[in-house]
Amino acid sequence: MPIIAVVGSKQSGKTTTVEALVRGLTERGYRVATAKHIHEAHFTIDTRGKDTWRHAQAGAKVILSVAPNELAIIKRVNTSEYDLGNLVEQCGKEADILILEGFRELVAKNLSVPKVVTVKSVEEVSKNSEYFKPILVFVGSARVKAEGLKIPKIDVLKEPQKLVEMVEKRVRSIKREEQSKE
Repeated sequence: MPIIAVVGSKQSGKTTTVEALVRGLTERGYRVATAKHIHEAHFTIDTRGKDTWRHAQAGAKVILSVAPNELAIIKRVNTSEYDLGNLVEQCGKEADILILEGFRELVAKNLSVPKVVTVKSVEEVSKNSEYFKPILVFVGSARVKAEGLKIPKIDVLKEPQKLVEMVEKRVRSIKREEQSKE
């Protein structure tokens, strides 16, 4: 499954970029999965005191919450040992592409994962161009220039379709590479 990582500093537009990609790729017929890296050590998606939380407190390792229009699966696992394969595995056969938000350390130098790097300043462009490989595109406001680099820059608020086209082109390329290996 093709993976695209959206990485950058806090408040640099990662979630806005993911939203634009999901919206655009979904409109083009892709089934998109997303994964968001959360840094808070004691974070839980569950709500203290609710039935599913109580199930986990009683010792359940997998809790299914089934509603008329949603299925939530809560797994009590040590995700510090997860790699990209584990994340893709969680998507099953229900997605054509996985978009990661965050996961800086996991994807930084992974050459098989193209990065969309969100930036707030020229300094971030320079710093991130050294840290992340490969970078597909920089995303930032119009005032952030990426001059002198061979990597394109897009303002996602003004040109979301341009970003989607660029990512879709890379996804098609990844899929062709996978098919030629089979």
